[in-house]
Amino acid sequence: MKAIVNIPICPLMSEPRRDCETADEALFGMVLEVLEETTPDYWKVRTHYRYEGYACVRGLVIGDQCAQEWAALPKKIILHKNTCDVMTHPKVQSWPIVTLPMGAVVAVTQPPETAPETEELTGWQCVTLPDGAEGYVRSSWLDTCYEKPVDLPEEALRQRLVDTARLFERAHYRWGGKTPLGVDCSGLVSMSYLLNGILIWRDASIKEGFPIHAIELKEAKAGDLLFFPGHVAMYMGDGRYIHSTGKAGSDGVVYNSLDPAAPDFRADLKEKLNGVGSYF
Repeated sequence: MKAIVNIPICPLMSEPRRDCETADEALFGMVLEVLEETTPDYWKVRTHYRYEGYACVRGLVIGDQCAQEWAALPKKIILHKNTCDVMTHPKVQSWPIVTLPMGAVVAVTQPPETAPETEELTGWQCVTLPDGAEGYVRSSWLDTCYEKPVDLPEEALRQRLVDTARLFERAHYRWGGKTPLGVDCSGLVSMSYLLNGILIWRDASIKEGFPIHAIELKEAKAGDLLFFPGHVAMYMGDGRYIHSTGKAGSDGVVYNSLDPAAPDFRADLKEKLNGVGSYF
């Protein structure tokens, strides 16, 4: 059975209860596979990138038919703002139905017959939500929802991955997080790939069956991944990397260097570097 996330962020818990470690976050519009109706409140689910956790049932639209209808609609993804209000009408003076984070998915549709005149829709996109509600968002805040890897030459795709990671600048560290409202290390790199249509493993490791393979540090280029015990970062080139860290004094997405002479060198990470991975 399938279910669609119908709340801005649906925490996927490590156990079927609220007061436990968050394993991941499923974002608005994502389709989940229900694996087990574990308790009345929490069901075990699997994401399309094969990560599992327990989702609160109240945040889901449940049913294969609903999921099929949702899958058939053209999609856009929130990308150009950290958060996005879905408004009741195509004007800033209306009120928001829901506020979505970057990475949330909406269905783009034609405005209903009762919508205002066409000129009033300039700059707005009519969207449909998983529960059937309709609203409007600024068109410029949306971008392509990639279901397969972006078709770009290698160098351009590498730079695009780095640029996507940089969209999370100033986000604080949140265990299990994956949005500008809070992101952890593997959330940062996996979302940077996912937003470009590439599904990699959600955790800080290279996992068989996913497209990241081991390489030597001397071969690392922009967009490759640096692995440490329980931590992962994205390499930017020239010895620099971007990552989300819970280290006191950083507490979020920051830049550091592998060069001991650099002012932002972190010796504690350089000495623990135990692997480098590449999609390319």
